[in-house]
Amino acid sequence: MTKAALREQLLAARGLVADDVRAAEARILTEQLALAASGGSTVCAYVPVGTEPGSVAMLDALLQLSRRVLLPVARTAADGSPMRLRWAEYRPGELVRGRWGLLEPREPWLPEAALAEAEMVVVPALAVDRRGARLGRGRGYYDRSLDARNPLARLVAMVRDDEFVDELPAEPHDVPMTHVITPGRGLVSLRAADGPRE
Repeated sequence: MTKAALREQLLAARGLVADDVRAAEARILTEQLALAASGGSTVCAYVPVGTEPGSVAMLDALLQLSRRVLLPVARTAADGSPMRLRWAEYRPGELVRGRWGLLEPREPWLPEAALAEAEMVVVPALAVDRRGARLGRGRGYYDRSLDARNPLARLVAMVRDDEFVDELPAEPHDVPMTHVITPGRGLVSLRAADGPRE
């Protein structure tokens, strides 16, 4: 199955999840992320939108445990192509509606290199496999940006339990995740996440 067909299938499945189930999973994911966070560190996360797992409450929990939480700011170049993500500090109650209806922090924004300060980067995903291959929305913002990370940082894809799968299609430019976090399994280390692809 192609990546595009998989995206369509996974998004349709997420749309069928009942609101109460989604809310319960978000609470559990918040607890799981709090357990995974290192005290005093910088964490990069994101604001879940629509049917994405998680909630703004997870950002508040991370902020209580971490020195600071950075959120992505996505922009396109003049020709419409995705640029590398910039970052900004999360401050509760100060998110604004940005491009594509996404919630993001107000300016000032930090440069792309701010990502290197994070010990953990929580990455949105539609699915992730046991090798660390991540299926995103297809625009490539994270794959373009993650090369600026601290090489020791944990890259954590956050998905629902049934979105943690055995195998996904992957391309050489796809940045593998080192961990996945799901409501039912918690934080799972992924084998061969930093090794060569088969």
